[in-house]
Amino acid sequence: MEFVPAPAVHRVLCADCGTPIVPNSANLCVACLRNSVDITEGIPKQASVSYCRNCERFLSPPSTWTIARPESQELLAICLKKLKGLNKVRLTEAHFIWTEPHSKRLRVSLTIQKEVLTNTILEQVFEIEYLVQYGQCPDCTKLAAKNTWKALVQVRQKVPHKRTFLFLEQLILKHGAQKDTISVKEVRDGLDFFYSQRSHAQKMVEFLNGVVPVRSKASEQLLSTDTHTNTANFKYTYSVEIIPICKDDLVCIPPKLARQLSNISPLTICVRVGNSLHLLDPATLQICEVTSPIYWRSPFESLASVTDLVEFTVLDVEPSGTTRGKYVLADAQVALSGAFRSHADDAAMDYDTAMSSQIFHTRTHLGGILQPGDTAMGYFLTNANFNSDDFAALPTHRVPDIVLVKKAYPNRRKKNKPRAWKLRSMAKEAGEEGETGAGRGVVGRMGGRDQKKVDEDYELFLRELEEDEEMRGAVNLYRAKDVRPGAGSGLAGGKTRRKAQHAMDVDEGAMDEDVEVPAATDEEEDEPDFPDVKLDELLEDFDEMTLEEA
Repeated sequence: MEFVPAPAVHRVLCADCGTPIVPNSANLCVACLRNSVDITEGIPKQASVSYCRNCERFLSPPSTWTIARPESQELLAICLKKLKGLNKVRLTEAHFIWTEPHSKRLRVSLTIQKEVLTNTILEQVFEIEYLVQYGQCPDCTKLAAKNTWKALVQVRQKVPHKRTFLFLEQLILKHGAQKDTISVKEVRDGLDFFYSQRSHAQKMVEFLNGVVPVRSKASEQLLSTDTHTNTANFKYTYSVEIIPICKDDLVCIPPKLARQLSNISPLTICVRVGNSLHLLDPATLQICEVTSPIYWRSPFESLASVTDLVEFTVLDVEPSGTTRGKYVLADAQVALSGAFRSHADDAAMDYDTAMSSQIFHTRTHLGGILQPGDTAMGYFLTNANFNSDDFAALPTHRVPDIVLVKKAYPNRRKKNKPRAWKLRSMAKEAGEEGETGAGRGVVGRMGGRDQKKVDEDYELFLRELEEDEEMRGAVNLYRAKDVRPGAGSGLAGGKTRRKAQHAMDVDEGAMDEDVEVPAATDEEEDEPDFPDVKLDELLEDFDEMTLEEA
């Protein structure tokens, strides 16, 4: 086999440094070519981007404000738009270089190519540093001034508690319905949402119609008009009223409406509140749905709420075999909590002695979760006096002595165990940084004498989230990182306290003189079916992560 030599490679010396190179049109090596020709000429090495801290948006040239997360493709596109001269070169690669989060700097690495001589393409990698300049977008500039809102949504519910608005706040946060809100103001029976555009307010009204049973009414006020151009400036107000019935309320339906709703028994319990009311007859497990139009044609109020619940001890439970979903019909024997103890309890002293030791027979829908010895919360209708004509018209044999509503967990509530989860809240004022925070925001701002009642409603709302898995699925729960060992599940979030006998009402600063309730002993074990919030249901609160925590 004959050997064929490879073709000879002709080399020339570089015109500047004399290094042997493959011949090219410039007769220069790569290093000398870069020294003589700078393809990055005309591209600034430093630039700035505008950032609004109130709405967390970046300015995308020329006048668009865009939400962009750190090191995202959207932010990279905004940075590249700020550079002049990129149209003269070919951009092959661009990516972020990590910088300190609080440094107010963004570093971007660019790889560009350009033809410098005939058939000679030079590639170069260089960095550009961006300075993040804080400022205000036009929308936030408007918000900084007063009386700049154009649309107002007034949400009202005429009930003596705030649990509905606490739950509504979590629904708004989960679905991001607060992003267009200028500010939120708490009033006596609800909340006011302010918007800069009418369409944003209409979107909020549509959202409320989808999550809670409401009725709405719109009105407008003429501010100014121009007869020459036939234009006018209006302020729009939307009044939204939520049905004044909440979960676990005792309801007496008007007889005429009850016959229309599949002839259900008038005395029912509200088991679910969505965009309609779900009422349950605990004696037959019959469920009816009351929509907003049906309710407002013949409105009715609840007879009693969860603050009127009485604690009972379950003595015996006999399921009858009838089931409907998670509800199991059963006959139960109950007595007042502490009725058969040797010492009289404070709660038992509210009723006469004969009534406190009496055994009551009732029919309940909780046959699937109640066992003898459990504690249940219910309405004590024997001693109740309701100001309702519909309830007074009911036959006596159709009114039970006890209506059980839900199972209670007194042993677990006595122990000062901190919750491993927390909720977020909307900002109190429009000028605060960020839309959400870790504490309670818009609900409870009025303070004063009403603050203690708001704390109690907030604790009851947290207990409802713990005990109702379906309700937990509708909100976002975040993992708590600042759990203190002494913080329990009391009404104020700390230790459960009880005042001494004949003690006067004092401010919160004098709480050190109160008598602490002794912690539960080891003999009182937790209820085995206590609905603990699982770890996989919690979300990480990334907005609060800092370098020190890492």
